[in-house]
Amino acid sequence: MRAAWRAADIRAGEKQLIAALNESTLMQRAAAGLARRCASLLAERGGVYGSAVLLLVGAGNNGGDALFAGARLSARGVAVTALILAPDRVHRDGLAALRAAGGTIVQTMPSTVDMVVDGIVGIGAQGGLRGVAAEVVDGMRALSTAEGGRPVVVSVDVPSGVDVDTGAVEGSAVRADVTVTFGCLKPALVVGPAAPFAGQVDVVDIGLPWLDAAPAVWVPDAADIARWWPRPAATSDKYTRGVAGLATGSRSFPGAALMSVAGALGGPAGMIRYAGVVADDVARAHPSVVVSHRVADTGRVQAWLCGCGLGTDERAQDELRAVLGSSVPVVLDADALTLLGDGSLATWLRRRDAPTVVTPHDREFIRVAGEQVGPDRVEAARQLAARLGVVVLLKGDRTIVAAPDGTAWANPTGTAALATAGTGDVLAGLLASLLAAGLPADRAAVAATFVHGLAGRHAALNLGGDAAPVTAPEVALALPKVVGSLM
Repeated sequence: MRAAWRAADIRAGEKQLIAALNESTLMQRAAAGLARRCASLLAERGGVYGSAVLLLVGAGNNGGDALFAGARLSARGVAVTALILAPDRVHRDGLAALRAAGGTIVQTMPSTVDMVVDGIVGIGAQGGLRGVAAEVVDGMRALSTAEGGRPVVVSVDVPSGVDVDTGAVEGSAVRADVTVTFGCLKPALVVGPAAPFAGQVDVVDIGLPWLDAAPAVWVPDAADIARWWPRPAATSDKYTRGVAGLATGSRSFPGAALMSVAGALGGPAGMIRYAGVVADDVARAHPSVVVSHRVADTGRVQAWLCGCGLGTDERAQDELRAVLGSSVPVVLDADALTLLGDGSLATWLRRRDAPTVVTPHDREFIRVAGEQVGPDRVEAARQLAARLGVVVLLKGDRTIVAAPDGTAWANPTGTAALATAGTGDVLAGLLASLLAAGLPADRAAVAATFVHGLAGRHAALNLGGDAAPVTAPEVALALPKVVGSLM
């Protein structure tokens, strides 16, 4: 499990480290890691010696990191040039080191270069790039290598122009291929629109002490999911593995029932019970599923999912009340969130003692929260979780899971392949299966999102690549193979 901290907490940790060492030593550690990664990228692209690197140098320490790294590269035979964007505030020692190593200063951007190192602004900056910096970033699009390819772009600590704490991108920003970040992850590298701007993220150990503040967001990895995932024991049966109940689908949206059931079957629960008006359709498509036509007629379950394609009529409201009145964990998705939005069922939600997970996308978030998500997706999810006393799974490219106690996770496996009808139903069904198998609500939401993202990637790969058209049934079919690969 990795973690990302906000800028103020990182600066506080750096202050402790500087007190124990000094600022120069800390910068040299950062520059050494940056230069090492740049050299490895150059080696992959044809060689270090004789390659051409352009440094975009802003004011302050990020510019200093770039200059000292440039000096190290120049000493290895790299032709290093630096475009200084703030001459009156440039890091003087870094500039001297670059010149001493044979690097040169340029007034305009060269036309050909193998690598661009973005040292324009660091974690203290806010908002998009402006003025000269914005013009320089726009001009990067015209750069090419001597062979006519595109130069690799490496950002120092964070891509310049992104909001470090929220992951928002509100103007011009650098789109990096690789970001070399120091000490620990920052939220912008893992959440929000900024995350894709970071490209591949490499963390350089600079000896940063364990930070006193809690992380802004956690990032799970495959080992975490494998450790949490419920596994049957030799003595398990279908009931002890967990029974998930699904109140989904309607005459208008029968596919939602089928997709949510398919997602649940891809999870660890031993039995799936379906309650709804398309029970006959579900039974034909999934013979192992036990069906009924109402929640009240369903046998005992260990978790409920309600909402996917359910509709918002009186019957749907009755089914939602029945689910909310149960004593087991509940997942509320799609139409259930719309029904919650008018406030009439809010008391039913507040009365619940068992865990509840809500799974809004941005538009559904407005219905439930009464306000837009805003630029800080982590904080928005946190506040809604605390206000409702539920786990919030805020869908997006980097889906956020937030617990009522303020802990938040960012999912790293999202893919555009999942931006198609029905995949949210598959996710909701998988989540219900995990809850029924006994996983705590926050971990179930994190694990379901992680595996669902991998299934989307797997489905796309099977069909020819990231741009291949993927459907929800193909994502559901990929779940068992993805789960097996994690175990």
